[in-house]
This record gives sequence, C-alpha cells and structure tokens, in this order.
Amino acid sequence: MSEANDNNRDQVKAERHQQRQQKVKEAVDAKIASAQDERGVLMVITGNGKGKSTAGFGTVTRAVGHGKSAAVVQFIKGGWECGERNLLQKVGVPFVVMNTGFTWETQNREQDMAACEQTWLPAEKMLADPSIDLVLLDELTYMVAYHYLDLDRVLTALQNRPPHQHVIITGRGCHRSIIELADTVSEVQSVKHAFEAGVKAQPGFDY
Repeated sequence: MSEANDNNRDQVKAERHQQRQQKVKEAVDAKIASAQDERGVLMVITGNGKGKSTAGFGTVTRAVGHGKSAAVVQFIKGGWECGERNLLQKVGVPFVVMNTGFTWETQNREQDMAACEQTWLPAEKMLADPSIDLVLLDELTYMVAYHYLDLDRVLTALQNRPPHQHVIITGRGCHRSIIELADTVSEVQSVKHAFEAGVKAQPGFDY
C-alpha cells in the first residue's frame, strides 16, 4: 500500500511539473511570436566585474561563425597583447587599437585625447559602413567618462548607423545617455576577483 501511495505522489508531482513547464513554454512561445522586429541592436556591457570585453569578443566570434562581418575598436587596453585579436585578425576581422594603454600609465591627458581622436575617427567610419554587421567598441565608456570624446558625437554616430548594424559597447560607468539609447544593457558585478588575492593577470585567461 505504501509503495502505491509513493507511486501516486510521484505521478502527481510529475503532472504538476509538466503543467508548470507547459505554462512556461506557452509564455516563452508568446514572447518569441511577438518579437518580430529584426534590426541592429545596441548592447552595453558595463559594471565593475570581470568579463565585459570577453563577452563582447564572444559575440564577435559568434557573428563571424555565422558568416557576418565584424570590426573591433579597442580603447584603453590596446598596449596589451590580446588573444582574441590574435585569433580574429586571422579570419579577417579588422581592428583599430588605441596603443597608448591605460590612462594611469601615460599620465598625459593631451596625448591620450589625441590617441582617442585617432582611434575614434575610423570607428565613426565603421559605424557608417553598411557592409559591417557588428562593431565592438571595447572600453568606449572611459573615453566618454574622461571627456576625451564628446558625448553628443558618440550618440549621433550610434543613432545614424545602418539600421541592420549591431553595436556592443563595453566598460565601467557607462554614461546614462548611452544606456538610455541602448536596446540591451547587462551589468557585470564583481563578487570576487583573483587579482585582489595577489594572482597576476595571465595570458590565455585574462587577456
């Protein structure tokens, strides 16, 4: 008798689980059916946690894997060797790199602003090029926060890009105007970081 009761309880649980999952499926299917607008997406990946650039490069790799054209503009960390750049350039992804490195290393505002301008000019051209399906603006947020780039100039380039073009912006402290313009915003939070425990940045994992 006890075994029969256990079987009945298991069956009831299975039926309830199936019913809950069916409701979830119906809700997801309804969202998929209603999402029919196909256009370029502006995505911002911000926050203090590790992995923002990595996520951006992952999407670039995904795009290339689907036969899409992509381009990358790197601000701030351009002086570092970049594993993603080593790989993606081999498959034809163009890179524009601000080679000054971190601003706290240069300690020269005029030099950094000039380097930023030289990097942003080709970025503007990429954002106006209908042959490019995806543009990654890695660490762009700092250029706006430090007033190396005029905010309105950035917003104008983003708003006037080809309708099908996707753009990903990474970096901490993204300006609220860019966040408001964006279609998708993800915030990466830091819970723990190996660097704070004395573990140095390592090629193949950190860059």
